[in-house]
Amino acid sequence: MLILAVIVVGLAAGWVAGLLVGRGRFSWGQLFVVGLAGSFVGGMLGSLLFGDGLELRPSGLVGSVVGATLVLLVVRTVLERQAGKSPK
Repeated sequence: MLILAVIVVGLAAGWVAGLLVGRGRFSWGQLFVVGLAGSFVGGMLGSLLFGDGLELRPSGLVGSVVGATLVLLVVRTVLERQAGKSPK
């Protein structure tokens, strides 16, 4: 059941981050990976901000979306630089 919850939260966080950053640029698979990575990034940032150290704790959907948005912005910037475009 936990694995299913992680998959659903990762997919939802990636989808929302895709909406915030810009639709149509990333596939569902990429958004899923970004959502999972964002869950970890959001969880670590939440732990650091609230003084829990670097323990892995459930970050919730908001932390996952924030983390996924940050990861997606970094990925987009790297891809644009590789393509020779300047980031916006």
